[in-house]
Amino acid sequence: MTTITKEKSLHQKDVFSLIKDIPFKPYFAEHKHNIILFNEDCFNILPSIPENSVDMIFADPPYFLSNGGFTCHAGRKVSVNKGKWDVSKGREENYLFTLRWIRECQRILAPNGTIWVSGTSHIIYTVGYVLQDLGYKILNDIAWFKVNPPPNLSCRYFTHSTETILWAAKNKDSKHYFDYPLMKKLNNDRQMLSLWSIKPPSWEEKKYGKHPTQKPLQLLERIILASTRPGDIVLDPFCGSSTTGIAALREKRQFIGVEVEEEYLKLSIKRLKDEFENALKEK
Repeated sequence: MTTITKEKSLHQKDVFSLIKDIPFKPYFAEHKHNIILFNEDCFNILPSIPENSVDMIFADPPYFLSNGGFTCHAGRKVSVNKGKWDVSKGREENYLFTLRWIRECQRILAPNGTIWVSGTSHIIYTVGYVLQDLGYKILNDIAWFKVNPPPNLSCRYFTHSTETILWAAKNKDSKHYFDYPLMKKLNNDRQMLSLWSIKPPSWEEKKYGKHPTQKPLQLLERIILASTRPGDIVLDPFCGSSTTGIAALREKRQFIGVEVEEEYLKLSIKRLKDEFENALKEK
């Protein structure tokens, strides 16, 4: 508790001060660790967050790949459909949706803040175009290599084995934070490459159920450690089952998560409560 108090006093802001003007009640709030979840569309939440207030954003937006196709999971043929939220409404609508949420994120990012956006080929090029169009400064394009990817059932394409994560600063004048020494240390004292080989979420991460595009905790921990300091405020506008929130909690960052599907927030709360209990045991 002492550590958290010191971090807050140095940071001079907390997530609860940021949400005071939001006209929606949090779905879940935990004051000790400064974690807030909203069961809302991100467009209902982001406009009420003060500008220049969030240190880092991680976004895993809809990929718009729910097109009735099939993929392979655990050796079985399964549908790629994730839900209504992932159905494409056409190229122009997908672009406008992307432009709208990324513009709001730019407004609320701190002057030296950064955003990370994950996506497949279905949406990542739209994301990259929008980032450049709005004047963000793209810092890196991370290629996340998914170890043991599912095979391509049609045998008409190369097997999809990577996902792109774009890292961008708010604008060209931003002096973004990067913990280069830590990243080098984590990589056996060598510069860390933009190719990250990280396994999919473990069974432990999915024991209460899973989100269809759930990211591994190791991925989010690396992102948060690389680009934020303890006490910083992290926001995820499409937080799913809150892997970003758990990584933020573990690394003593504050967190605001927004998710439109209640079932995933129920998973989030179960996962977060596990982390709270583990934190108590470690004291």
